[in-house]
Amino acid sequence: MQCSISRITVAALLLLTPLLSGVVDSRAESAGFDQEFAWSCLLKQVEFGPRNPGSEGHEACLDWLVQELSARTDRLYPHTFVLADPYGEGSLQLTNLRASFGPTTGVRVAFAAHWDSRPRADREVPPAMQTAIDGANDGASGVAVLLALADWMAGNPPPIGVDLVFFDGEDYGMEGDQANYLIGSRRFAADFPDWRPAALVLLDMVGDRDLRIPMEGYSRVHSSELLQVVFNRALSLGLEAFEPVEGPAVLDDHTPFLARGIAAIDLIDMDYAPWHTLRDLPDQCDPDSLGQVGRLLVALIEQDFALGRGLRP
Repeated sequence: MQCSISRITVAALLLLTPLLSGVVDSRAESAGFDQEFAWSCLLKQVEFGPRNPGSEGHEACLDWLVQELSARTDRLYPHTFVLADPYGEGSLQLTNLRASFGPTTGVRVAFAAHWDSRPRADREVPPAMQTAIDGANDGASGVAVLLALADWMAGNPPPIGVDLVFFDGEDYGMEGDQANYLIGSRRFAADFPDWRPAALVLLDMVGDRDLRIPMEGYSRVHSSELLQVVFNRALSLGLEAFEPVEGPAVLDDHTPFLARGIAAIDLIDMDYAPWHTLRDLPDQCDPDSLGQVGRLLVALIEQDFALGRGLRP
């Protein structure tokens, strides 16, 4: 992902006013999200090493994801494609995965993350342009939460249709080369124009030790109702990682779907010093951060989304 250097207008901030005027009804926190299982999934991904396209870790992680999801989901849809490597000879094989719960259910929501890691540590000092990173937070954390959510849904069928989407090639681009970021999500949006969930919640960098998730800029402007519902629920659950304040606009895997008019938001903490460095390791992460995000998703499924809150037809 990349941070946009543009500023969100003051007028856009007025979208926050309804959220601050009151919190939706608070219910008992949903039980069942297993943050220790999520943590084990984060560690497992890092054990594979860097998971950039074309690497051994990328291939091994894909096999593991298919195995874990196949054991839990109603239906798994691999989406594999090949493209020319923009920075070298040869080609890249990338695979998005969509795991569907209640695949015939009409109303559907989606939760997504990218499963690849960055092929270069370009923010290392000095930059290590030929060294791929492990991506404990940037990549593995969002995937870990989704796998634990899949584990929960396997024993607790959701009241609405749920798709878990794992995008490949999100972090392949050179810094500043926006055309070669978001490879998997852009291709998914292009290849499946009829896939239109009523809401999409993207998880990216949600595992760091000092997790602080503000209201991402593009989400505020284009999906304010969904964003408000999500942060209201986080506040009602007492999840301290979620802060209803202005965050930066981030070029991330939600933007190809915003361009299609789908309600999509990005839950992301860009204030992470090891970002795109070799220090993005498990010791920079915390199981409780994964747990806060996971408990929020469970509550959204059981309560808000089941009642249609924040959903866009």
